Amino acid sequence: MAGVKALVALSFSGAIGLTFLMLGCALEDYGVYWPLFVLIFYVISPIPHFIAKRATYDSDATSSACRELAYFFTTGIVVSAFGFPVILARVSVIKWGACGLVLAGNAVIFLTIQGFFLIFGRGDDFSWEQW
Repeated sequence: MAGVKALVALSFSGAIGLTFLMLGCALEDYGVYWPLFVLIFYVISPIPHFIAKRATYDSDATSSACRELAYFFTTGIVVSAFGFPVILARVSVIKWGACGLVLAGNAVIFLTIQGFFLIFGRGDDFSWEQW
């Protein structure tokens, strides 16, 4: 039952993050849909973790080169997702208010992704692989 509550909470926070993103695009004052390209960053951010988890067989080791490289790539993806709307606002493609809403949505979505891996990625009897 605790897993269902966690899944509902993560779904709710993901919906809030996407709402911020949509508000940054669709409000009448902003009306530019370029910030939706951060959805690509949301999709590709967990991929290095999945590859590293599949490639490293020693789960007892605290660190490995493959896992560290995956952390590096994931950090680059997340920083790029936060930098993209700032660059768009800097070159006046979007307004700064839209940039703020997209950055708030980024923070909520990436915290949701991290929460998903913290809750369901422990490797115990209750993991995301059962879903």
